[in-house]
This record gives sequence, C-alpha cells and structure tokens, in this order.
Amino acid sequence: MRETVFIGFGSNVGDRVDFCDRAVTLLSLLPHSQVVGVSLLYETEPLHDHAQPGNNWFLNGVVQIETDVAPRSLLMVLREIERSLGRDEDNRSGPRTIDLDILFYGQLVIDEPDLAVPHPRLHQRRFVLMPLSELDPLWMHPSRHRTITQLLAEVQDRSEIRLLLPQPSTRYGSRPTCSPPPGL
Repeated sequence: MRETVFIGFGSNVGDRVDFCDRAVTLLSLLPHSQVVGVSLLYETEPLHDHAQPGNNWFLNGVVQIETDVAPRSLLMVLREIERSLGRDEDNRSGPRTIDLDILFYGQLVIDEPDLAVPHPRLHQRRFVLMPLSELDPLWMHPSRHRTITQLLAEVQDRSEIRLLLPQPSTRYGSRPTCSPPPGL
C-alpha cells in the first residue's frame, strides 16, 4: 500500500542548489514511488544544537513522495543518495553536501535506534516546518496531534530563514511537481 512520505533535504557545501536538485532527481527515480511535490528552497542559518555543521548557510526544502518502499529500505536509499553526492559518513554532524531525513512516513510512529519517524526534532525547526506547510499545511503529526500549521505557529525556533530569491530553475520548475502535464 502506498504511503505519503515527506523527506527533508538540505545542503551547506559546494553548489547547494545543484546538490538539492540532484537529490530530488534521484528520489524521483525511486522504484514504486512518485514525487508529488517539492517545496520552494529556503536559506537557513546553521543550527548548532546536536551538530557542528559549520558556518555556511543551508539550502533546505521538503519533497513529498507516494511510495511502497518500506521505511527501513527508504532510509537505506537515502543514505546511499547522500553517499553518492559526497556526504562525509565519518562526520555526519559536520558540513554536508546533502542531508536527507524522513520527516513523516504516513502516520507511522517508529522509534528504533537508527530510525525515528516522525523526525524527533521536526516540531522544533522552522526550516523544516515552513517548507512542509507549503506542501500540506493540514498534515497531522501522528504523536503530537497538531497540524503543520499549528506546529509552525507554536515553534520557538527564531533562527533566520529566508526564501531563496529568485528561486532557481530546476528540473521541476519554480514550484516543482511530478504530475503529468494535462492531456497525457
């Protein structure tokens, strides 16, 4: 059965736009899956809460997919995409070419040592909630029982976040989707 999955992505090393675009492109090739929406890109100052990502600002966004791929298999695919795009596995909390996180996998709640869904800190991070709210503002957090709009209104995070302007031209256009053109 297909599930709606939201994946956060971010980059603060090298050509950030290209790394984000390539990650979304690779996700669009995932078997038994379809990208149904991609948020706009946001420039965000790095948070130094659980990581040491360096001082370069991130580009962040969220991709929404419909998939049959199981959560653990999806996590393995995301790690492989990160590796293929040059993510430093030995310093995962440092600066990164690309970071991919499962934010939601349907309404599942998973709490395992290396897989936590929903992402355990997404409700504390405006840079995740803002692009999520573009894609589905009424999505309900399965354990907090709050919509994305409600979580965004309540978030305490005051780090600087700005919409990247102008939005880059990507394979998906200024507001990407993978919906087929009308008439196909």
